[in-house]
Amino acid sequence: MPDDVNLDHEPEVRVAASAQIDPDCSIGDGTTVWHLTQIRERAVIGEQCTIGRGVYIGPGVVVGDRCKVQNDALVYEPAFLEDGVFIGPAVVLTNDEYPRAVNPDGTAKTSDDWNSVGVTVRRGASIGARAVCVAPITIGQWALVAAGAVVVHDVPDYALMVGVPARRVGWVGTAGVPLRHDGGDQWICPRTGERYEESDGVLSIAPVNGRHPLRPV
Repeated sequence: MPDDVNLDHEPEVRVAASAQIDPDCSIGDGTTVWHLTQIRERAVIGEQCTIGRGVYIGPGVVVGDRCKVQNDALVYEPAFLEDGVFIGPAVVLTNDEYPRAVNPDGTAKTSDDWNSVGVTVRRGASIGARAVCVAPITIGQWALVAAGAVVVHDVPDYALMVGVPARRVGWVGTAGVPLRHDGGDQWICPRTGERYEESDGVLSIAPVNGRHPLRPV
């Protein structure tokens, strides 16, 4: 831990001295915020998060518990990250469908001249380094977006997405590794042995003894 990390911002919250933290935001216990990061007004950061160096968190953005937002990521409002989300280095979550600096009459646009739209990232999902997620979209739970991908459509749960524009090339499990096809509609995680089943392009955890197990983050 660097010498200039301030332990007095909130109990159990560690914030580097060079970070810019709006007094009207909320940061949960056990969270660390690193150098040169800016967290804007009304943002809510959950517990036990790591917010890396040079990150931007926009006004009103919500980040759940146990999330990791890596160096230089840009998370624009009104993004919503559920628990256990990983945002890789230099990822961008956009918020403007039709960006312009000026109006048709040449006047500078203000916040009153456009409606912000957000990216929602469901629990456990991961977005790789330098990926761009173009709002408004939802990244499904436990999905994995590869580094450098450009996501322009909603992503299913457990989907492995690559390319520009991003397309699904497989499935991943909760461990984050690609699943192995095990015949028919069955898939298996080579790391954990956890089994999944596919139906009409939707993947879910296979029931065990007739019951679907709960997967808290």
